[in-house]
Amino acid sequence: MNKVIGNQKHLTLSQRIEIEKGLNDGLSFAEIARKIHKDPSTISKEVRKHRVSRVRNDNPSAVPCASRKGCDVRYLCYKECGIMCKMCRHPDINITCHTYCKEYTPVQCKKVNKAPYVCNSCLKRTNCLLTKMVYAAKYADDTYRDVLISSREGINQTAETIKELDELISPLIQKGQSIAHIYSSHAQEIKCSRRTLYNYIDKSVFSVRNLDLRRRVRYKPRRKATKISIINKAFRIDRTYEDFQKLLKEDPSTSIVEMDTVEGTKGGKVLLTMMFRKCSLMLIFLLNSKTQEEVKRVFDELTIILGLETFKSLFPVILTDNGSEFQAPLSLEYTRSREMRTKIYYCNPHSSWQKGMIEKNHEYIRFIVPKGKSFDKYTQNDLTLMANHINSEARDSLNGCTPYQLSRLLLNNLLHLNLQLQEIARDEVTLVPHLLK
Repeated sequence: MNKVIGNQKHLTLSQRIEIEKGLNDGLSFAEIARKIHKDPSTISKEVRKHRVSRVRNDNPSAVPCASRKGCDVRYLCYKECGIMCKMCRHPDINITCHTYCKEYTPVQCKKVNKAPYVCNSCLKRTNCLLTKMVYAAKYADDTYRDVLISSREGINQTAETIKELDELISPLIQKGQSIAHIYSSHAQEIKCSRRTLYNYIDKSVFSVRNLDLRRRVRYKPRRKATKISIINKAFRIDRTYEDFQKLLKEDPSTSIVEMDTVEGTKGGKVLLTMMFRKCSLMLIFLLNSKTQEEVKRVFDELTIILGLETFKSLFPVILTDNGSEFQAPLSLEYTRSREMRTKIYYCNPHSSWQKGMIEKNHEYIRFIVPKGKSFDKYTQNDLTLMANHINSEARDSLNGCTPYQLSRLLLNNLLHLNLQLQEIARDEVTLVPHLLK
């Protein structure tokens, strides 16, 4: 029985009665806590939260003024006696100074400002003229239940605060920003939890609706399973996922870059994506076709722009899938002058989850360019702009930071300078098709 009581999250009426009895008997919070199997801090918070003040009404004028000691006020009764009002005992004037004095402040008992914060066990309570603070179990339980019920009903916001939240949140959601990203920038302005915000949107309290939220829109099921055909497995020798895991065991600090392609319409332009695991920064490059020559072109251009040593430090190990565009590892690992610049490893067939970070990050691209849309009308500048907006969204997985911010700390900044990577202002981040129109 004691174990059950101790595991209850909220205080019950019987526990509150025990608290009231303990206070009446002069027990400490620790002694009361041991009786009801709670922490002493819980008792302290309960007493301070639900204590109620009681004023003695039979003779309120007898309560002395807190400023009486240094008071020298005269002539409150408009007589010219010259006596200080606090000392006046004129037989024809039946008044007390607090009746007219605007500075009158009744004395407060100092004992209620420290434990036990109430007068339940005070021996002077009966004849005391001061305002009393009392803990009553029934009143405390009724107050607690009223608050509990009201907090679960309706919307606990005023019309003004709802309007302010709507004006703040709705435009940002319409730009494609997530609730997590909005919170990272406006946590102090939003006076409710994320869960509450989702509930408000679900109840159509704001001008945005569930369809405006990225996560509330379900993905269409695939019509057919993805098939990967590996006729020639020679390119995988010494580059399998098992070899990759062995490398990580030997050198856990190795910087890993995941690589993949994103297709638009069949036969059209393709996106080559690279993502740094340690900071989630994603690079996007435009390929004219999904071929080994185009992938090699990007590698060669990056080597020239960054320099061989910088390229080697940024891309020491690359993990990718078994797509035909990646099946010439030597041309990617070595420069034209046969200098080694990186090491390529391949996931197991049908195991895209092994490079799950970049697969998951591709959804940001689909927010801006939906699946089935062509990439032919876009330029590399458009894709750089897209990458900058994606890399500027705050992530829960990064403790509210953005991939761009972390990359500035963890990666060689020549990458940002030469590839025109920039940070987008938090409220300007846009992850909807309107970005590239």
